[in-house]
Formats: sequence, structure tokens, C-alpha cells
Amino acid sequence: MDLKQIGYSIFRGFYDSFSGMITILYLDKEINERKINRVSPTRANAVRQKLDSRESTPIRQLKKHEESKVTKRIIQCGVLNGGIFLMSILLFEYGLLPTINKVFGYIFGNESFMGKFVWSWMEPMLLLIFRTVWVIPLFLLSKLVNALWFQDIADSAYRHSRGRPVFAQSISKLLADSIFSIVIQFLFLLQATAVSYIPIYMVGYTLSLLQMCMLYSLYAFEYKWFNMGWELHKRLSYIEANWPYFFGFGLPMAIFTELSPSWIISGCVFSILFPFFIISGNEAIPIQSPSGYPLHVFSPVISISNMFFSRTIGNPKKTPTHVQK
Repeated sequence: MDLKQIGYSIFRGFYDSFSGMITILYLDKEINERKINRVSPTRANAVRQKLDSRESTPIRQLKKHEESKVTKRIIQCGVLNGGIFLMSILLFEYGLLPTINKVFGYIFGNESFMGKFVWSWMEPMLLLIFRTVWVIPLFLLSKLVNALWFQDIADSAYRHSRGRPVFAQSISKLLADSIFSIVIQFLFLLQATAVSYIPIYMVGYTLSLLQMCMLYSLYAFEYKWFNMGWELHKRLSYIEANWPYFFGFGLPMAIFTELSPSWIISGCVFSILFPFFIISGNEAIPIQSPSGYPLHVFSPVISISNMFFSRTIGNPKKTPTHVQK
């Protein structure tokens, strides 16, 4: 694969990552239209008339049941992560703390030793109380709620474009895939952090950015691939083999989350924007590398996945052919 193909794949991935912001404008409407058209033409016309008239409570309930919740879930993600979580942190750190500091300055004097001494232990104590009582509980709650909402968005988008998901053959295999996926993502974060400490700054930063871009792409595409029945080692191998496209796809999210040095604020930004990237990943058709030219940025994580998942979970021991029941 030459440089021209790599450049085009990166650009195409970058372009496709924004398609979710356009798709969301008409996604709910198409999903609702499909739900109405599943019934007979006569009933479909009657349902449309009832939904438009809004004359009674049962009709409004019917409309509520048939409407897609993609837009609603995206708005809820924005309100929870941006309107409540992020705004509370910004107001506390850039509003309340400076105000209290100024009050101490008026009381003790701006340059007084006592004022600086009192504030030196007051500020850490206030930060500790705020993060313990508010930030950590809300962060854990938002992670749980976001996971449910992200799955709801992904399932609705998948059913709209591809039909019913292909689920795992067994509950144990489904659970093992989910748990091992979390472990692999954690190991990959450690790997991305480790390469950032390479003494040559630009080399370490570039490799870390590349891996984070591909990890964000894995986050976005994993919902679709999981519904398609792809196992974890296949998902990782596919991203690694076609790294230019997925590098471009994950680049916007990596840039947005790098804007703040605070990992909490970056997490809020991620949770606000990620639903759009889920839809983008569902609608996108990745450009595959014709020569299968992998850049081994997932190693050794992908090696660990193939060693434990594909051999132990993905390919269980088969019953010998000569054994007959």
C-alpha cells in the first residue's frame, strides 16, 4: 500500500467519522417510518392519521411506543455529561473556588501570610470534599447510564441499517467476550500510555496518538461488529490490518479529548460526542488495505487476545466426529 492510498484512507476515515452528525438528522424519522410500514397499508394509514391528530391519550401512547429514541438518548447524554457533570465541575473550579479565594483575600489581605496559609490547606480540602461527595459518585453513575444509552443508540441504528443483530451462540460466550473486551481495552490504554514515555517526544506522542485513535475507532465500531457476531480477536485484527482508515476515523475524537489535561473533563467530552461516532461507525464502510499491510500498533495486546480468546473461548474443543449420540 503506497503513501497515496494511506493518505486517502486516513482522509476517508476522518470524513466518515462526522457522518453520524448528519445521519442523526433523519435517522429517527426513517426508523419511525419503517415501524409504521411493518403493518398493512390500511393500518399504516390509520396509524399515521391517529398519530397526526393526537386526539386521545391512547393514540399519544401509541406514538410514544413507536418513536425511535436515538435523538432522545443523544440529548440525554448531552444533558447528563455536559449540562450536569461538566458544568458542575467548571462552575466549582472556575467559579466557586476563585470566589472563595477572593473572599479570603478581602478578609486577610491579598498578600497576607495568614490568608495564603489558610487557603493553602482550605483549597485541597474543598477539592477533596467536592470530588468525593459529587464527582466520583456522579462519574460512576454516568458511566453506567451512558453504557445503557450507548447500547440503545447502537442497537437502534443497527436494526435500521442491517436488521436483527447476530447474537453469540451462548450466554457464557457472550459474557466472556464482554469481559475480555474490557480487559483488552484496559491493557491497550496501558500500552498507549507506555509508548508516550519514549524519550524522543515526537515519536512517543505520535505512537500514542495513533493507538488512541485506533482505540476510539474500536469503541465506535465494536457495537456494530458485536451485533454482526464478530469475535474480539477478529475485531482487533481487522482494525490493525486496515489501520490508516481507523486512524483517520478516531482522530477527531482523540483531538477533542486532548483539549483538556483533566481526564474527568476529557471523559465528559467523550461521553457527549461518542453517540455520534457510534452512528458514524454503524453507517461507515471502512476502506480495506488491498495488501493487508498491518502496522503492529495493537501488539502485544492483540497477541494476548489471540492467545487466550481465539484458542480458549472462540474455538472450544469440538466433539470427536467418531462419537455418536
